[in-house]
Amino acid sequence: MRFGYREACLRHETGARHPESPDRLRAIRRRLSRLHGVEYEEGSLAGREALERVHDPDYLDEVEQFCADGGGTWDADTVAVGATWEAARASAGLACWAANAACEGADGHETPFSIGRPPGHHAEPDEAMGFCFLGNAGVAAADALQRDGVDRVAIFDWDVHHGNGTQKMFYERSDVFYASIHESGLYPGTGFVDEPGRGDGERTNLNVPFRGGCGDPEYLAAIDDTLRPALERYDPDLVVVSAGFDAHEHDPISRMRVSTEGYGAMTRRLSNIADDTDAALAFVLEGGYSLDALADSVAMVHETMHGRDPVEPGSEPGERARETLAEVRDEHDL
Repeated sequence: MRFGYREACLRHETGARHPESPDRLRAIRRRLSRLHGVEYEEGSLAGREALERVHDPDYLDEVEQFCADGGGTWDADTVAVGATWEAARASAGLACWAANAACEGADGHETPFSIGRPPGHHAEPDEAMGFCFLGNAGVAAADALQRDGVDRVAIFDWDVHHGNGTQKMFYERSDVFYASIHESGLYPGTGFVDEPGRGDGERTNLNVPFRGGCGDPEYLAAIDDTLRPALERYDPDLVVVSAGFDAHEHDPISRMRVSTEGYGAMTRRLSNIADDTDAALAFVLEGGYSLDALADSVAMVHETMHGRDPVEPGSEPGERARETLAEVRDEHDL
């Protein structure tokens, strides 16, 4: 795989006790150094035009000035320093690089994966929250839509938290499909089944809110039973994976039980869906706060794209998860 990485992303300092730290990227880089076929690209800082496609100009001015004044605490979870504005633009720019590199026709072994920070899927058009300032995957999707031949983009978010910001950006648009599997009731408390999109965006927003304790069987069933048929119907030109790894069984901030092998199995399914729908495929880092689990899971994505066969789960989804999936299928007529 080709990985997007820029040193500026390390200069977004969040404090010694904050889970979203520069050590996340350092851990990923250390783990990837042990693998073959890893290449890095720096991308470019996201420009104002790209950011304004999904963010309010006054909000962008506010964040830029907040950082120029030295930063501080934006809210209880979201902090900035003077270097945060550049880091956020670098992270969004790396996501744009990943989306555009995928559209340029790289084969599966060179699938682009942006490992920038701060993450992005909680950032709303006019508000920072949940460690996020700029909606990286959303910025990338909107940027890719400027390309000839890209008319529809799908964003699939497997982070354990619902991407409220990404959903809000595209909820009434038909050119971006947003799908999320997340833990019900976890921050930010959004992402219900009965949110299929509105107006032009009707049936382009799909949420699978599982209860805590779900793992590989439930996540893979969600992809097989809801995401695949929805994307086959939508027929995207590009699929962007909002790849958070905090649903991992060893992550400290969730109750989900996805294994490292499970992330490989999900990757294989996403690769197959992209092939079957003739869509480009790109990955954009979101959360993941156990350094070892995060690094191992990113490495698993890389190895899977290079031909590794991940272990499939030996059990079936639980009854409550099956009920949730039935609700999603009914809501979306799948």
